[in-house]
Amino acid sequence: MPDSSQLILYFGACLLLAITPGPGIFYVAARTLAGGRAEGIASSFGNGLGGMVHVLAGALGVSAIVLASAELFTALKFAGAAYLVWIGIRTIQAARRDARVALGGELVASAVGAGRAFREGVLVEALNPKTAAFFLAFIPQFIDTAAGNVALQFVALGTVSVVLNTLADIVVAFAASRIRAGAAANPSLVRRLREASGGAMIALAGVLVLARRPS
Repeated sequence: MPDSSQLILYFGACLLLAITPGPGIFYVAARTLAGGRAEGIASSFGNGLGGMVHVLAGALGVSAIVLASAELFTALKFAGAAYLVWIGIRTIQAARRDARVALGGELVASAVGAGRAFREGVLVEALNPKTAAFFLAFIPQFIDTAAGNVALQFVALGTVSVVLNTLADIVVAFAASRIRAGAAANPSLVRRLREASGGAMIALAGVLVLARRPS
């Protein structure tokens, strides 16, 4: 493993990257606004597990193979974008379809559930080739080849990044849930928030489609 100074530098870099707004944070915020805190936290852990898929794939060399092939990279990013569009459309449709009944100032509205939010989070992150590209470009800079067992070092360092990203996502989920709770007494505002969250997911799909394969 890298020495202590390198580990501190790596931790600081990962922390900075974790709190920098990106697709993962925006996805968690959108899911929270659409379905509440439980769904937001579930999607955060789903994103984390999806990130670990890239970490393990990178350690095994699978990600490098995908990124080396223009066809595989394109297929992966379009699959991820299509999935985000599908989720976004379903979110907008649900916001418009759900019957809202105000009971004592509280809004009653359906949600997809934490289990589904978790599964969607896994797929959204696992189908994001930009995550694979990031791990393969960033982590190797901190691997000590002289220490041996490069794959294990890759997994250990990647896990640190995934944990920090997940913690940042959870903070975002709590913040977004406060916004949603504050709007609960206004059914039309909640509907607009849910529709906006669906639109945000579709916009993320556009960002993913524009991703370029590292040269």
